[in-house]
Amino acid sequence: MTSDDVRSARVLIIGAGFAGLGMAAALERAGERDFLVLEKATGVGGTWRANTYPGSACDVPSVLYSYAAAPGRWTTARARQPEILDYLTGVAAPLRDRIVLGAEVADGRWDEASARWHVAAVDGRRYAAQFLVVATGALNLPKLPRIPGADTFGGPVMHTADWDHGVDLDGARVAVIGTGASAVQVVPEIAGRAAHLTLYQRTPSWVLPARGTRAPRLRRVARAVEYWRAEALVPALAGPRTASARLQRRARRHLTSQIADPGLRRALTPEHRIGCKRILYSDTYFPALAGPGAEVVTDPIERITPDGVVAADGVMRAADVIVLATGFRVAGALARLPLTGRDGITLQQRWQAAGARTHLGITVAGLPNAFLLSGPNTGLGHNSVVFMIESQIRYVLGAIAAVDRSGAVALDVRESVQDASHDEVQRRLGTAVWSTGGCASWYLDGRGTNHALWPGSSWRYRARTRRVRLEDYEMTFPARP
Repeated sequence: MTSDDVRSARVLIIGAGFAGLGMAAALERAGERDFLVLEKATGVGGTWRANTYPGSACDVPSVLYSYAAAPGRWTTARARQPEILDYLTGVAAPLRDRIVLGAEVADGRWDEASARWHVAAVDGRRYAAQFLVVATGALNLPKLPRIPGADTFGGPVMHTADWDHGVDLDGARVAVIGTGASAVQVVPEIAGRAAHLTLYQRTPSWVLPARGTRAPRLRRVARAVEYWRAEALVPALAGPRTASARLQRRARRHLTSQIADPGLRRALTPEHRIGCKRILYSDTYFPALAGPGAEVVTDPIERITPDGVVAADGVMRAADVIVLATGFRVAGALARLPLTGRDGITLQQRWQAAGARTHLGITVAGLPNAFLLSGPNTGLGHNSVVFMIESQIRYVLGAIAAVDRSGAVALDVRESVQDASHDEVQRRLGTAVWSTGGCASWYLDGRGTNHALWPGSSWRYRARTRRVRLEDYEMTFPARP
């Protein structure tokens, strides 16, 4: 195909991670075969293709981390990256003739006259579709800290999302910067190999026991049990402070049982309320930090030198390798996608003016026939996001079916409906731990607004997205001849 050709489909999906592949598989099951999936990488898997660092694993029970229509056969209670990638590769196998790899989107524009989305890839390939599904997710832009002197360091520097397996850590002095989910997973894996590991901690995380390692035999029963066990955390996160006290005491007992040294225990004890940052699960993180070859530094980093890291205490701690376990730039990740809707206004312009406003995290006023998966305020701090994605996929299928039944060519959410949806979510978030727990987290954007999480039970979101209300949308019908 030359750059002058346009490949058409009824549905165009951007992204071949969990959300994009789930959408494609659902379309296939619904009998819709006229769709394409554009993936910028050379393989499927999204986050689970990119994050290959030692210890990379799912931090929710693995029985919840697959689609209901395609249950995974996990071998451990919390599946590791290779097994999750194998699962996604299996989901993609029947769809491979409609997945276009190496197709990074450079531009997407809604054309009012043809009622189509026109999408251009970086390499010049062009596509057109009636419906556009954006499934790029939020965990794809590594957050790189700005530290003076970082470019002078004499050894390898690697982010957990861009792991260099050619770097030999055996006997090395390793500096790990960050204490979030990736740090909790990678530190135990490399502490035993390194001659010395220094963890630079800005804010400690609450860590709960991992609850076993074996995958359950009765998967359906276990899936239901784990789902409702996770939902039981909602009062501790979205309710008053007293509701989280029991959970916080449990995390404190876990810390106390694994860290004997009082000074280290104090350093690893958070001051914020549990749930303000993502709750982590590990039985090996604390023992790794208590080992003879580990040190936790709580003083802020001042600079990096060719030979190591200097903290505010003035000590230069030598390092051969620096690992950045600093997470992702979540806030605004979707807005960076170059999409232009009605009146020539881009998604970025819309959200810069009024914040990341959506209806149910799925549709955006002014972007007809466009749907977001894992959009704003659809993440979870307590349960599996796959459940949320499934809810969104069902909603998208319902919206496409509604357009077809009505004889319309497009639907566009009413701005008043979008604003009411956004305002309700923010009102509910105002009393939740993410707003009142006393910490700064990746859940909040530069304005201090939480555009990441759904403020309650995932089953309530499922109920809200079960039916597409056509009265919430403006419909566009074909012009009469």
